[in-house]
Amino acid sequence: MSHKHASAGTPATAALTKAGVPFEVRAYEHDPAQTQFGLEAAEALGVDPARVFKTLMVQVEGRLAVAVVPVSGNLDLKACAAAFGAKKAAMADPRDAERRTGYVLGGISPLGQRQPSPTVIDSSALEHDRILVSGGRRGLDIELSPADLQTLTRAVIAPIGSPGQR
Repeated sequence: MSHKHASAGTPATAALTKAGVPFEVRAYEHDPAQTQFGLEAAEALGVDPARVFKTLMVQVEGRLAVAVVPVSGNLDLKACAAAFGAKKAAMADPRDAERRTGYVLGGISPLGQRQPSPTVIDSSALEHDRILVSGGRRGLDIELSPADLQTLTRAVIAPIGSPGQR
C-alpha cells in the first residue's frame, strides 16, 4: 500500500505514506534558472496559485519555525509572529533552513523535515479542498487536504499571508 514511486520518494512522501494519508504526487520539469519555485509549480501543473503553498522558514524569538503561505502572496511577518505568540519574526538564514529541514531551498516541504519545527498555515488554505506543497525537492509537489497537512504538522491556522505584488 505504498504511494511511493522510486523517482518520487522523499521524506515528505514517506511521512504521508506512513501516516496513511491520501495524497497525490505532482511532478514537473524544474527550470534551473527559475527562482520563483512556487509560481513555477503552479504554472507547470496548471493549478491556481492560490492553491499552491510555499514553505518558508522563519526565526521567531531565537528559534526556527515554519510558515506555509500561498505562492500568490507574501508572508506577513508581524502576523506570523503573532500566530506564534511572539512580537516579531524574521526570515531564517537559508543555510539554517536547509540544515534544519534536510531539504534544499525551493524544495523545502512542511512534511518529513529532519527536525520538525512549530508550524503555522495561512488560513486561506481552508478555502480549498486540496492544496499543493513542496514534496521535498524542486519539481515535485504533493497535493493533499489542508486538514491532513495541519494534523501531520501539528500546525496552527492563522491569517499570515498578504497579497503579493509579484
